[in-house]
Amino acid sequence: MNDHNEWITVGQAAKLTGYNEEHVRRLLRQGEIQGQKFGIVWQVNRESVLAYLNKAQNSEDQRHGPKKHG
Repeated sequence: MNDHNEWITVGQAAKLTGYNEEHVRRLLRQGEIQGQKFGIVWQVNRESVLAYLNKAQNSEDQRHGPKKHG
């Protein structure tokens, strides 16, 4: 499957990034990542989540990256 068109759930995006689900929804509402809303359910563009995560992890402001566990 082409990553450009791969749609995942908010829960899958949260597991992929380390963010919690509400933060993923906030990023969607703010237009930071791409998604589509079907009723009350968001579908998230996987590539946009990975691009945002890469940008956040490489930012000097580490508050925007996911929490590190361990």
